[in-house]
Amino acid sequence: MSSAQPAVHSPTTSTESSPTPVPVTSSAGLGAFDADDFPPLGEAVLRGPDGFDAFWQVARDEALVVDPQAERVEVLSREDGRVVTRVRFRTTDGIELGGWLSEPAEGPVRRVVVRLHGYGGAEGPHDPLDLAETAELTPVLRGLPTLGLVDGIPTTGDLHVLHGIAHRDTYVHRGCVQDAWVSLTAALRLVPGAQRVDLTGSSFGGGIGALALPLEDRVTAACLDVPSFGNHPARLETPCAGSGESVRLAVLDDPSVRDVVAYFDAATAAARVRQPVLVSAARVDPVVPPVGQLSVYYALGGPRSLLLLTAGHSEYPEQEREERLMRAAYAEWLRTGPQI
Repeated sequence: MSSAQPAVHSPTTSTESSPTPVPVTSSAGLGAFDADDFPPLGEAVLRGPDGFDAFWQVARDEALVVDPQAERVEVLSREDGRVVTRVRFRTTDGIELGGWLSEPAEGPVRRVVVRLHGYGGAEGPHDPLDLAETAELTPVLRGLPTLGLVDGIPTTGDLHVLHGIAHRDTYVHRGCVQDAWVSLTAALRLVPGAQRVDLTGSSFGGGIGALALPLEDRVTAACLDVPSFGNHPARLETPCAGSGESVRLAVLDDPSVRDVVAYFDAATAAARVRQPVLVSAARVDPVVPPVGQLSVYYALGGPRSLLLLTAGHSEYPEQEREERLMRAAYAEWLRTGPQI
C-alpha cells in the first residue's frame, strides 16, 4: 500500500462479546494506539441492563412492518458522473423524513450505502465514497435539520438528546434507531437492484449506527466515525462540549435518567455486532469523549479495525489530510471486505 493511503489493520475475527484488543498502526500518519492503554470494559457495560435485547427487538419489529413509501422527489444535480435526488419516506410513528440519494448516472448499481449524519443534521448528501456501482442514501433522522424536522422535537443536539428521556419507550434515540432501520428499507426500495447494503455513521450517526447494527442482518459491513453514546457510565463522569454534557447534567438533576440511557449505550450494542466494522476514533475530542468512542471499538463482537485520528470535532493542521485518508480507508474497508 502506498504512503498516500491509510493502512487498514487486519481485524480480529473473534466472535466473543469482548474480543482480544488488536494493536493498531497506520503508515499514513493517522497515529498508533497501544491496546494496553485502554482499560477493559466492565461486564455491566457489555451485558447491558435487564431486558436490553428484548427492548430493541420490539423496536426492530415495529420498524420492519413500516412501508416507507420511499419516492424520488426531485433531481438536484447531475455532475461528475452522479445524479443527486431529494427523496422522502415514512418511518415509525407516522413521521415523514427526507434525504438525498446519490447514484451513478450510468451503469448498474449493485450496492447501496446508508450514511448517517451527525448532530446538526445534514444540508445535503455526503461526498460519495470511491466505490464502483454504488448508490448512497443520506437520510435525515427525526427532529433534525434540514429534512427531518418534526413538530415538538428540538433541532439542536443539546436539546434533542434530552427529548423523551424520562422513559426508554419515549426517548428520541429509540425512534432515531428505527429511522436508521427504515432508511435501509427505503434504500432497497429506491435501489431495487442492489445486492449489498453497507452503513456508515458519524458522531451522533455513529452511535445510532452502532445501536442499529446488532439486529440489522441486511448490512454487510459498516464504518463508524467518532461514534457517540458509548459507555454511558464513563460519559456521565466526563464533562464535554457536546450533547453528552446535557445528559450528564440531566442525571445530576434526576438520577433515574441513568437507567434510561443504559438502554441506549452504543458500546453495549457493539458487543452484539457481528458485521465487520471500521471505527475512526479521536485521540482528543471536546465534543464526544474519546473514552466513549474507543469503548464502541473495543466492545465490537465481530471483525474490526481502528483508525486513530489526531482529534475530533476540532480544527487542526492535519485535519484535511486525515479526513481524506479516512475516506480512502472507508472505501477500502467496504471494497475489500466481504464480497457481493
